[in-house]
Amino acid sequence: MRLSVDERRTIRSLVLRHFGREPLLFGSRIDDTARGGDIDLLVPTDLPDAEAARRRIDLLADLWIALGERKVDVLLDDGRTASPVYERARREGQAL
Repeated sequence: MRLSVDERRTIRSLVLRHFGREPLLFGSRIDDTARGGDIDLLVPTDLPDAEAARRRIDLLADLWIALGERKVDVLLDDGRTASPVYERARREGQAL
C-alpha cells in the first residue's frame, strides 16, 4: 500500500468522522510496484442519497486540507450499485 502511516491514519479518521464506517483503499495505491496515482476510496453508507452526497463533499474538503492538494476519489457504496468499478473495489479494496 503506497500511503504513509500518517496518511492512512488521517484518511481513516476523517472517513470515520463523516460516515462512521471503515473505508477501503483500492486502485493503483494498493499496488506497491506502481507509481503515482490518485487515492481511491470506497466508503460504505446507508445514509439517504442527499445526506451521503453532502458528507462526501465535506469529507473531500477535509481530505484536501489534511493531505494537501491530492487527487482523491470517493465512491459511496450503498450496496445497490453493480458497476464493474464498484465490484472491483469491493473485491480488491484494502482496509486502512
